[in-house]
Amino acid sequence: MELKKIVAIVRAQALGDVEEQLVEMRVKGISVTRVKGYGENDTFINPDWRFTHARIEIYAEVSMVDTIVEAILKSAHVGLAGDGIVAVQPVERLYRIRSGSEVSESEI
Repeated sequence: MELKKIVAIVRAQALGDVEEQLVEMRVKGISVTRVKGYGENDTFINPDWRFTHARIEIYAEVSMVDTIVEAILKSAHVGLAGDGIVAVQPVERLYRIRSGSEVSESEI
């Protein structure tokens, strides 16, 4: 089994649309955290430089990665600076803390 980790940082306002799309696709699990920062729109000299975004992390079988990435890109797109980014990273192993066992293909 080959796994990838998808990390997306999207506008907080777009999170609901992204989550809805991922649920429709039956993605088995996601983690979401609130993040602040700047990137493309680097107005850090302004005291209000931080923009609230959501960071979404998904572990997926390699065969599903392109479909998931495309869904995130479409559902999070507004067309303005600060829409966010999506990264795909390799995963060597994934373990369940509860059992100490490696996650099986059927669990992803």
